[in-house]
Amino acid sequence: MRSTSALRAALFAIAAAGLAPVVAQPIVGGAPMLPSRDIIDNAVNSADHTTLVAAVKAAGLVDTLKGKGPFTVFAPTNAAFAKLPAGTVDNLLKPENKATLTAVLTYHVVPGRLSAADIMAAIKAGGGKAELTTVQGGKLSASMMGSMIMLRDAKGGMSHVRQGDVFQSNGVIHVVDAVVLP
Repeated sequence: MRSTSALRAALFAIAAAGLAPVVAQPIVGGAPMLPSRDIIDNAVNSADHTTLVAAVKAAGLVDTLKGKGPFTVFAPTNAAFAKLPAGTVDNLLKPENKATLTAVLTYHVVPGRLSAADIMAAIKAGGGKAELTTVQGGKLSASMMGSMIMLRDAKGGMSHVRQGDVFQSNGVIHVVDAVVLP
C-alpha cells in the first residue's frame, strides 16, 4: 500500500505543478511512435518499415497518408515484404507498375480509425468474422487466431497483427507480418 500511496502523491504533485506525467510511446522498428505525428512522419523512423516507406513514395501516396484521414493502416514489415516471391518488390517499385503497387498498398488501408478493440468487437458481432472494406475497394476478412487478429486477403493469404494500436494524429497503424494482396 505504501508504494501506491507514494505513487498517488507523486502524480498529485505533478498535476498540481501543471506538468503532464511521462507516458511511454509505442516503439516500432526501434523508434518511438508519437501520437502527435502523422502516419508517414512516424513510419519513416521505423527501421522495420523501410520497404513500406519506399513503396509508399514510389506509389505517390505520401501526401495522402499525411492527410487528415483518419486511416487504419495494416503496415507490413520489411520481413513481410521479404516473404513475397523473389523479385516481386523490385518489380512493383518500377514506374510502369505504379498502378499495381498503388492497388496493393491501398489494400492495406481501411478508412477510419479502427483500434484493435474495434476490430475484435466487429469480429465478435459478426459471429467470428468481420469484413473490412479497404481504400482500394477490396475486402479483408478479419478473425481471431488465439489472441491475435488475423486478416485473410482476396487470394486466401493470411497476415497477423503483431503489434496493434499504434495511434497517429491521422489514424492508427497495426503492424502485420505478411503482405495482403487484392
